[in-house]
Amino acid sequence: MDFITKRMNYKQESITPYGDTRSKTEQVEQMFDNIAHSYDLLNHVLSLGIDRNWRRKSIELLKDYPHGQMLDLATGTGDFAILACSMLHPQKMMACDISDEMMAVGRQKAQEKGWKDIITFQREDGTCMSFPDATFDIATIAFGVRNFHDLDLGLKEIKRVLKPGGQLLILELSTPHHPLAKAFFYLYAHFWMPMVGRLLSKDRRAYSYLPATMEVFPQGEEMAGILRKAGFTSVRFRRYTFGLCTCYLAS
Repeated sequence: MDFITKRMNYKQESITPYGDTRSKTEQVEQMFDNIAHSYDLLNHVLSLGIDRNWRRKSIELLKDYPHGQMLDLATGTGDFAILACSMLHPQKMMACDISDEMMAVGRQKAQEKGWKDIITFQREDGTCMSFPDATFDIATIAFGVRNFHDLDLGLKEIKRVLKPGGQLLILELSTPHHPLAKAFFYLYAHFWMPMVGRLLSKDRRAYSYLPATMEVFPQGEEMAGILRKAGFTSVRFRRYTFGLCTCYLAS
């Protein structure tokens, strides 16, 4: 049966930040509102700065594709959108998130860096967007797709707003297969991330939720198959830093 009428249930969809009766979307929105002003610092401290290299390598993959109109989903504080603008120089970047507090930080950063006329921040749920069909040349999601309350629906919605042949780039943390890297990941996810998150963030639950979703999110060939079921016919992926991060490129 087609996945649109009978979709898969993915483990990370059932994991919520606070475990209460609200929807996952509402809980994720509150979580990111709570950590917005410490998010950039935490992001770079938690990744030991390696995330900057992952972002640059991924954006490089988009240079040879049309990128006049770009969409950055789960944009957070706009780091990926701003870097993509500096490297690709699109005509327009639509940066979207469900957290107004995160985007407020992003708007300030975009203005300070001179991109306020190119980047527009807009509140959007990635599983139900207000944009017309075939609007964007490229859509990107950096470290945010695992927060979708419905992964199948979100990917299908992204496919809808992309132009024919448009590219989707997903950058996501993943569980490495190399034994040493896997041991490092375990210590990182279960000790380093929760400890630093508690010290630097006012939301103690956020940095327990985030590693929990990282460990169960579909990755590699499984994620490639999910992208194909969503309508993307060309899917490839590459792993960075012994598999700690995976980049997917689909069209």
